[in-house]
Amino acid sequence: MTLEARDLTFRYHPKGPAVLDGVNLTLQSGERLGMTGPSGRGKTTLCRLLAGYDRPDTGAVLLDGKPLSAFRGYCPVQMVWQHPELVVDPLRTLGATLAEGWAVEERVLAGLHIEPGWLTRYPSELSGGELQRFCVARALGPATRFLLCDELSAMLDLITQAQIWSFLLEEAERRDLGLLIVSHSGPLLERLCTRTQSL
Repeated sequence: MTLEARDLTFRYHPKGPAVLDGVNLTLQSGERLGMTGPSGRGKTTLCRLLAGYDRPDTGAVLLDGKPLSAFRGYCPVQMVWQHPELVVDPLRTLGATLAEGWAVEERVLAGLHIEPGWLTRYPSELSGGELQRFCVARALGPATRFLLCDELSAMLDLITQAQIWSFLLEEAERRDLGLLIVSHSGPLLERLCTRTQSL
């Protein structure tokens, strides 16, 4: 399977500057692509477009040659954000949030060291690292084919970083997932990725 950004252009305001202008990217199943670039260059915006949260002004996001919008139900392209507390409902337990999507395998929860008791808690009752583990698990539904990691581990301690990335690499290999890893850390990208691209 192939995820492709073709000549993407995007502005947040019709008369504002282009955040992205003619951006192209191709990510294959099983590939680990590192994305680099200065802050403000549009890396998060590109991830949002690839995951279908926003639509480009011009150009297209294609999945195996078909527009991403043609895929109904669970999107095969999922995203994990840098700040997990901003993307979960603070008024719902983690179990209720998890139940909104496709069932996550027990193997995934165990591999990310997620304790069953966490699912009865609210987001504010977990640490940042625990909540990020949960967000990674939620993004790894059975229909996920591409995972976009936007500074996923930037705010985490070294032990949590190592555990999450170790599991993700194993899971990517097992399921032939395509990973897009956005990071300012050159050594991290060099260690994790099969190739890198600057934006």
